[in-house]
Amino acid sequence: MLVPLTHLKGKKAIVREIHGGVTAKQRLSDMGLLPGTQIKVLGNAPFKGPIRLEVKHSELVVGWGLASKIFVEEIV
Repeated sequence: MLVPLTHLKGKKAIVREIHGGVTAKQRLSDMGLLPGTQIKVLGNAPFKGPIRLEVKHSELVVGWGLASKIFVEEIV
């Protein structure tokens, strides 16, 4: 089941879809967030703040709005 990245807390997932315009997709691609990429949520700030991620052994911070466009499949 696909869920927005904003719904995960401290879990691993695989990016499956990115819903957004060309600019959003390019920005995420530049950060290494492409469909098929494994990620881990390291932390969520309260009240729709940024989300810390581990992507390919690097730590990234993605704003809530951009994170809401990333749909992932949780790894169980």
